[in-house]
Amino acid sequence: MSRKPPTRDIDEAKLRTTANKKVAVGVPAVLHALKIANDQMGVGRSVQTLLKVNQKDGFDCPGCAWPEEDKRHLAEFCENGAKAVAEEATLRRVGPSFFAEHSVAELDSHDDWWLGQQGRITHPMVLDEGATHYRPISWDDALRDIGDALSALEDPNDAVFYTSGRTSNEAAFLYQLLVRGLGTNNLPDCSNMCHESSGSALTETIGIGKGTVSIDDIHNADLLIVAGQNPGTNHPRMLSALEKAKQRGATIIAVNPLPEAGLMRFENPQTVRGVAFGGTTLADGFLQIRLGGDQALFQAIGKHLLEYEAESGDVLDHEFIDAHTSGLDAYRRLMMNAEWSELVAATGLPEELLRRLGETVRASKATIVCWAMGLTQHKHSVATLRDVVNVLLLQGNIGRPGAGVCPVRGHSNVQGDRTMGIYEKPSETFLESLDREFGFEAPRKHGFDTVEAIRAMRDRKVRFFMGMGGNFVSATPDTGVTEAAMRSVDLTVQVSTKLNRSHTVVGKRAMILPTLGRTDRDQRSGRDQRVSVEDSMGAVHASRGRLAPPSEELLSEVAIVARICAYVFGERPATSSLPANAPRADWASLESNYARVREHIARVIPGFEDYEKRIDKGRTFFLPNAPRDERRFDTSDGKAHFTTNTLEYPVIPPGRLLLQTLRSHDQYNTTIYGKDDRYRGIHGGRRVVMVNAHDIAQLGFVDGDIVDLVSEWTGPDGAVQERRADEFRIVAYSTPRGNAAAYYPETNVLVPLDSIADVSGTPTSKSVIVRLEHRG
Repeated sequence: MSRKPPTRDIDEAKLRTTANKKVAVGVPAVLHALKIANDQMGVGRSVQTLLKVNQKDGFDCPGCAWPEEDKRHLAEFCENGAKAVAEEATLRRVGPSFFAEHSVAELDSHDDWWLGQQGRITHPMVLDEGATHYRPISWDDALRDIGDALSALEDPNDAVFYTSGRTSNEAAFLYQLLVRGLGTNNLPDCSNMCHESSGSALTETIGIGKGTVSIDDIHNADLLIVAGQNPGTNHPRMLSALEKAKQRGATIIAVNPLPEAGLMRFENPQTVRGVAFGGTTLADGFLQIRLGGDQALFQAIGKHLLEYEAESGDVLDHEFIDAHTSGLDAYRRLMMNAEWSELVAATGLPEELLRRLGETVRASKATIVCWAMGLTQHKHSVATLRDVVNVLLLQGNIGRPGAGVCPVRGHSNVQGDRTMGIYEKPSETFLESLDREFGFEAPRKHGFDTVEAIRAMRDRKVRFFMGMGGNFVSATPDTGVTEAAMRSVDLTVQVSTKLNRSHTVVGKRAMILPTLGRTDRDQRSGRDQRVSVEDSMGAVHASRGRLAPPSEELLSEVAIVARICAYVFGERPATSSLPANAPRADWASLESNYARVREHIARVIPGFEDYEKRIDKGRTFFLPNAPRDERRFDTSDGKAHFTTNTLEYPVIPPGRLLLQTLRSHDQYNTTIYGKDDRYRGIHGGRRVVMVNAHDIAQLGFVDGDIVDLVSEWTGPDGAVQERRADEFRIVAYSTPRGNAAAYYPETNVLVPLDSIADVSGTPTSKSVIVRLEHRG
């Protein structure tokens, strides 16, 4: 399978490489962030906006979900946060005249970077069936058309409703209510593609699909293992927390296939030490593990601890294990029978190094394991994360200060959306509470996750698609299949702030509903409104924008959803297939006063009591976390579960490489801020594949060759499927033998739709078998 790529608006011929950096942030990061902010917003607007990022009286950064301390810095943002704010608060505009000038076919020929650089969308737009250009449409007509399309569905399950992580708690809660009121649980979201494996493993083993640590725990940990994660690019504010932990005596171990500058040395631009004295060395050790070898690494740690326990008897926390866990004996038998030779083969690390890490864990009084996509996007990711939990349970490192599990969420409020009910497999407890509050019966049948939604669209089982933020087309796997699937839908609706590929790859009819961003002032009925978000550690706080919106034609996400609810749950055609017992609420009141939405949330979702009072004056409150707060585990037997997991790891065929897709430094998810990845020494281009120098020579190439990437995957029928991404430059890079790396979304085309993690269904974007082919 191949797909013609869009026009290369980034001139890849200008790409150059330098040595990768050994230090992150510092003055260069500040200057780069300010340059992008000035280009997008101008000097005055940049100062006005950036000083309100993550402040108690300001707005939550639209970038990552890393938490703030109670005491805030004057500049409480990082380089990539500044870029995210600049992209949203830009002075550039995309209005009706832009769409009149550019046909959809022309827009589709541009790459993601060009589309994102055009600016904020100012008016609702519609693409009529058979038309070549979007045209303006009034809000009343747009929302009426959407309501009519929903009412005309033969089956509510013919509709899919996607959510990005940026959506506020209030908008997400109303959105899931709309969808369940329609009679479906088809609520795929970006979690399906990132931390679904984390949620699956943690829910099963400790009874909650979230992490168990606070920011104070990070500061007070004795040992931090940062595995499959690149904080310097993806969560730069995490580096300040790691620096504080380091200054308090913590040991930090980095586990990753690529050396990342952020875990080597951190120059904190907010301290004299960071600016003038070379900063802080963070990682005490770097384990350059093979892709997919993390399960073996944590099994090696567990095996070492259990072997040491058998000899000395002073390793395990028996009091904790006896009172709070089950399944140790079976796990112990499996680990004692594990072969060190296989653990070495899977990780690519010598036994001595694995035992040394095990000894570091044994000596630790409080251990935290942090991870991101490097652990969650493999076929065996859920098993890997179960083994992470196993290691922590051995020493009682759940519910202890400075200890626990720390899945680092990628997008602001992606965790909050899930808390609000954005989930295709809702719990019965949540649905019963929703039913009581709104006087209806929500559907119980599980809905589509992201991959299942694409399959259903591909098979022409979906007639309506709505995306609440995000860029579904570029974010999802198997680009060729996804694009064809999207084009088969009758009506696609995107609620968006900026232009992206999901506005160019559309259904037979398409709408763009422009919405307010985090930085924008949101006034309803003459009153400023605020929304709320949940960070990666379960803390909830308010967010209020201050900038005048880019256009008077914008509506908030809350207002858009409330108006659709008012239409479809009010008077409806007699022929409507929607459930007769629709949810009952004062939709106009919810649109005009978001506090009314929070009142409903407080009655439906535990932990949100006195919601309004608790977010007043910028206060933050923590949601209940039973493992952390009480060492209570809401599992089938009320205990944390040791699990037995058969060791898995990728086996790479001869002449092939195992590819991981990843972000560049000038990128956040599918938003491309610029053309550089300066920490990795890539400048002016993105179509690169990073390969070990020995592999380059062995495969018959030289550094700088232009190649096609061809992925190979054996489908359920036993046939080998191929997918192709054209014209990538080989860059010699420090990566384990047999492993390679390249940027997404350019390489999403290589990820097979049906290659997913066991249990969680997450696309295996870190385990793609590829071969390199000479051009021509």
